[in-house]
Amino acid sequence: MNQQQRDSPRCSVVVPVRNDAVHLRRFLDALDQQSRTPDEVIVVDNASCDDSARLARDRGARVLQESRIGIPFAAATGYNAATGRVIVRADADTLPGADWLDKLLAHLDRHDDAVAVSGPGHFYGMPNLISSVASFLYNGGYVCATGLALGHPPLFGTNLAFRTSWWNQVRCDLHLGPDVHDDLDLSFRVRPQDRVVFAPAIWVGMSARPLRAGTSVRLRRGIETVRVNWRDERPWERWAARRRST
Repeated sequence: MNQQQRDSPRCSVVVPVRNDAVHLRRFLDALDQQSRTPDEVIVVDNASCDDSARLARDRGARVLQESRIGIPFAAATGYNAATGRVIVRADADTLPGADWLDKLLAHLDRHDDAVAVSGPGHFYGMPNLISSVASFLYNGGYVCATGLALGHPPLFGTNLAFRTSWWNQVRCDLHLGPDVHDDLDLSFRVRPQDRVVFAPAIWVGMSARPLRAGTSVRLRRGIETVRVNWRDERPWERWAARRRST
């Protein structure tokens, strides 16, 4: 362990995966190239039929099994098992640069009053101009729309770091289910006194698959996530509570 790692929080990277071995291999390759290597890599196999679990084991990751289908179940299983003081969440198709972990942890350390730091994604596998426009609209739309509903910046599961101590405080309030977006639901767990930092400069590559297929499914899950959370607290109530806490 180098001096940089001794000076930074112990870090657990959690990756939910289901039948995505090809992308997972690329992500693990990218983790091997990090300037700040993770202290722990947890791959949660969500009932895969391919070689995802075997690949992860062969690459030295800690593999957990979650038979309940759905990213919310798999992600929560990984978070609960993490031993680091900071949990870093990514998707199997995330492609980070070599300084990704270093930047996330440094940003969280710099903002010691923040419970989480999140950044955007940039679509890969598309012509540069189309990718730039699509990424801007996708990220900007997500941040603006969900930010209005939340009263603070959202958490983006493709590129996210949060404190384990905070997770332990809010994990029992999640709405676990296959029809819920796990990162958006986690965003609703941010309390009035909690601070979230969205860092546009800390970006990762992300697959353009959401643009090609499954858009209606993702939209339906987003609406369902908002619906189940608004039953407990409306947007104007969240904004009012946040103003009172400042």
